[in-house]
Amino acid sequence: MSAKENSRTPSKPRSAYKAFRAIPTRWADNDAYGHVNNVVYYAWFDTAVNAELVDRGVLDIEEGAVIGLVVETQCRYFAPLAFPQTVEAGVRVAKLGTSSVRYEVGIFAQGNDEPAAEGHFIHVYVDRETRRPVPLPDDWRVVLEELA
Repeated sequence: MSAKENSRTPSKPRSAYKAFRAIPTRWADNDAYGHVNNVVYYAWFDTAVNAELVDRGVLDIEEGAVIGLVVETQCRYFAPLAFPQTVEAGVRVAKLGTSSVRYEVGIFAQGNDEPAAEGHFIHVYVDRETRRPVPLPDDWRVVLEELA
């Protein structure tokens, strides 16, 4: 069954995503059923989004004034993945608010055009000290608009 037949809402092809990150699977990622366990996908989402923000120079994990807190996440699965595959995580910004961002992530078997899984994270950006929402800084907004 193709990814598009597996759900009422069609999956997004590789071309829908703006940035990609290769992530090798690990032996420990496989579960008793012989495929990558569902919780690993969420770690891939987190890695893909945050690494992209670090690489683009806006996220300072240790000392930045602004940090993102996950307030919602979802994943849909279309095809199994297993160690020793390398996956490619595609990232895009689907919605950019004042202090929140909906990131969409597609997980692709290396070289495939249809996702094995796709999902989203919604981050609310807050002041590191107060944990209260803050408007996204201008440099963040520029980077996020590039991913939209």
